[in-house]
Amino acid sequence: MPTPMPRPDEPHPAWGRVPRPAFGADYNPEQWDRATWHDDVRLMREAEVNLVSLGIFAWSWVEPRPDTFDFTGLDEVVALLHGAGVAVDLATPTAAPPLWFSHAHPESLPVTADGRRLAPGSRQAYCPSSPAYRARAALITRRLAERYGDHPAVVMWHINNEYANGNAHCWCETSAGAFRGWLRTEYGDDLDALNDRWGRSVWGMRYSDWEQVTVPRTSTSSLSPGLWMDFYRFSDAEHLACFRAERDIVRGHSPGRPVTTNFMTGKLGWTDYWRWAREVDIVSNDHYLMSEDPDRGADLALAADLTRGLAGGRPWMIMEHSTSAVQWQPRNVAKAPGEMARNTLTHLARGADGALFFQWRQSAHGPEKWHSAMVPHGGEETRIWREAKALGNTVAALADIAGSICPPAEIALLLDYEAMWALELPHRPSTDLTYSGVLRDWHRALWTLGLFCDLVPTPGEQRLLLVPSLYALSTDTARALEEYAARGGHLVVGPFSGLTDPDDRVHPGPYPGALRDLLGLRVDEYLPLAAGEAVHLDDGSTGHLWAERVVPAPDTEVEARFTDGPAADGPATVRHGNVRYLATRPDASSLLRLLPLWAAQAGCAPAPEEAGQGVEVVRRTAPGDRTWLFAVNHTRHPVRVAATGVDLLTGVRSSGTITLPAGEVAVVAEDSPVTP
Repeated sequence: MPTPMPRPDEPHPAWGRVPRPAFGADYNPEQWDRATWHDDVRLMREAEVNLVSLGIFAWSWVEPRPDTFDFTGLDEVVALLHGAGVAVDLATPTAAPPLWFSHAHPESLPVTADGRRLAPGSRQAYCPSSPAYRARAALITRRLAERYGDHPAVVMWHINNEYANGNAHCWCETSAGAFRGWLRTEYGDDLDALNDRWGRSVWGMRYSDWEQVTVPRTSTSSLSPGLWMDFYRFSDAEHLACFRAERDIVRGHSPGRPVTTNFMTGKLGWTDYWRWAREVDIVSNDHYLMSEDPDRGADLALAADLTRGLAGGRPWMIMEHSTSAVQWQPRNVAKAPGEMARNTLTHLARGADGALFFQWRQSAHGPEKWHSAMVPHGGEETRIWREAKALGNTVAALADIAGSICPPAEIALLLDYEAMWALELPHRPSTDLTYSGVLRDWHRALWTLGLFCDLVPTPGEQRLLLVPSLYALSTDTARALEEYAARGGHLVVGPFSGLTDPDDRVHPGPYPGALRDLLGLRVDEYLPLAAGEAVHLDDGSTGHLWAERVVPAPDTEVEARFTDGPAADGPATVRHGNVRYLATRPDASSLLRLLPLWAAQAGCAPAPEEAGQGVEVVRRTAPGDRTWLFAVNHTRHPVRVAATGVDLLTGVRSSGTITLPAGEVAVVAEDSPVTP
């Protein structure tokens, strides 16, 4: 079971000298000449930039040949930034090994599941288990930490970049050997225990020697789900071991300065960030909108809410987002005027104490030259630069919010990364029923309704805990859910949950296994729907992708029944005390109708009257009953929001309501204590 996150009011590492709110970008001076560096510093002053991430891909710049170090350029840039009052988040450049390293150590390059060794020439072209890579990464980290560890410009450290983004898993022989070693430790060198956990009796695939155990390479048919699950855990652990090694070197030479690495919470991928969050001093995240999504603000809110959860409710940092278009989507639609500021302030509204972009100056060459930046190719005579400069002044005006938090929400969504990995393995009943898709649906409905929520790894003190999907879970997690319900918490569980343990072994007894008694039912049969098929319920709801033949216990109330489909006339929604179970995946309109009902029954406060349907109303609070109301209008028409206080962005005082123009944001320092 994931370890609970600390409460936001518990002691935590200080941000030290990191400016708050931080504002700036990823700076790559190695792409430019010295004259441009000086111009950059001038423009940074104009835009109120106070922090840049430096050196993320600069390994070949500072070590152009093996053991030949040249810090001349980096020294000069650090001095220029320091003289301009711009603090440095100094990176270890280990996400991009130099070509000289890859050619000297071709065995360090990652290998795919079908045995193809990937070529060098791009970032993250390394196997995280490679001894040669780890040794050289440690060396460059040590040289940087020794040189800049006590430099007054360096206020924090940034390890690597977007771990596991391009090399989440490696199937090379080095990885295979490291995997065996990891397994022998995990299983106490007991091969029989591994055989039993993985169910190797299926197809007669029991191991008789540890040397037979290898990574799950492409084969004639499917491989053991238990093998896959442990391979995913191992791969995550190897990346985390790389991070810890560099972090500990930095801490030894640069005490007192916080250390981070940039997460990618929006991807919901192969990194268990609940584990990683405890290893960093400041939780930071990269987030890029899917530009063609008409409700892309909902995806931004999900990433921000998850990052806040990873930070234990404390302030965090958006390390990368874009000023406008990116370069890696099928159609890279530019952000509309004002959208850059609206996106940035939404991150701040949901708990961030810093907002940085990728990148400062738009590249003139390379794969990212069409990715937007604070300083576009057109320079100062561009809309993007004017908006970026204005945004710097806006962020500077919000100095008072630094250190404040978003109060814990009354509603929470449970996110279990391993349950996601397990559900999305091959040979599930339906490829359509994905964990990430279900979670996004439920969060998007809450966002649309204006219902603020947290994301959590385990039940806490929230009134309403939503568990849209939990296919795989341990008995400890099941017990935690039972204890939550016994304390009076209201629980809603989505379909196809409670079935297997974390190794994908079916829990004994009738479905839904570990949750059977808590839910007060058994499932006779799972009934995935055909593509495009829907089912209807007698309460007016519509389900898609999925149905189940449910047999409720005598003390379980049937709230809605299927009116058609393979489970026609059978229970579709049931309630066992304060625990509710859904036997289908509700569509968007059904969630919009049901979630407010469940929240009201749990005693949750309703959403602010003005919130929802594209208007976000969120508060941050600080000791002394200080509160700030953030109102974000994603719509194309003006809205009125109840607020009493001074808008920090305009200086205008409101005595009851404010009118917020289309696409605009207000940050109101409220006059009197407000119950969130």
